[in-house]
Amino acid sequence: MLRADYTDQNCSIARSLELIGERWTILLLREAFLGTHRFDEFQRKLGIARNVLQTRLERLLDAGIFKRVQYQEHPPRYEYRLTTKGVDLWPVVVALLQWGDRYTAPSGPPVVLEHKGCGGALDGRRRCDRCGADLEPWDVSVRPGPGADAPHAPSRTAAAQL
Repeated sequence: MLRADYTDQNCSIARSLELIGERWTILLLREAFLGTHRFDEFQRKLGIARNVLQTRLERLLDAGIFKRVQYQEHPPRYEYRLTTKGVDLWPVVVALLQWGDRYTAPSGPPVVLEHKGCGGALDGRRRCDRCGADLEPWDVSVRPGPGADAPHAPSRTAAAQL
């Protein structure tokens, strides 16, 4: 029988999976990198149940991957922003995207990441294939790719403002 957790394993991969290996969690990270910050936006874009979303956000807050930032006082309302620890997951998210583009996107990539500075694509090391710049999330814009379909095409034109 498969165990529900990896707590007894002395393995950095297992420990990382404990935090981010669940389906909704990695999709929350994707959305945060695409510029989603508010609870209702996460819920609408992912179609996730509110109670599941709340649980996942609390776990990411407790782990120091997200932080809450108040944007309204009366009533108090908060956005969920990536911390430095969260931003450090960008290479993981990009690697999953690029792997998926290569092996699971028969019509081509659903989204394309481009260097804001020159329009070049990201290579496998998150460098611009046109100018050679090392790229961070704030250096990248997002546009629909050849594999995008109308209901799931990205509506964001830039990566998250962190």
